[in-house]
Amino acid sequence: MSLIGRLEDELREAMLARENERRDALRLILSSLRSAEKDLQRELSDDEEQKEEAELAVLEEFMPAPLSEDELERIVDDAIAENGATNMRDMGRVMADVMPQIAGRADGSAVSQLVREKLA
Repeated sequence: MSLIGRLEDELREAMLARENERRDALRLILSSLRSAEKDLQRELSDDEEQKEEAELAVLEEFMPAPLSEDELERIVDDAIAENGATNMRDMGRVMADVMPQIAGRADGSAVSQLVREKLA
């Protein structure tokens, strides 16, 4: 699958998970890639896509370090305890507590899945 195809899939997932920051970043990247294709009046070659991936690696150097599974689980457990959550009806309150703490350091859909598992 091409880089653009992968990014489009990730964009759909981010939209479904309501990860607004990720959605916006992916849209920006896709817009840039599509603009390059439009300027060239053809699809990007593998070498051109690899150049974009190399640029992404540079950007990742400045991103916050991702949370480990243990750190993420501790944050979720603390949020469940603080909110007195006992079932799925409490998921919204737990997520509202967790998301600001993990901003940019964990995938929202993975966090959502972990909260579901713990509340089930």
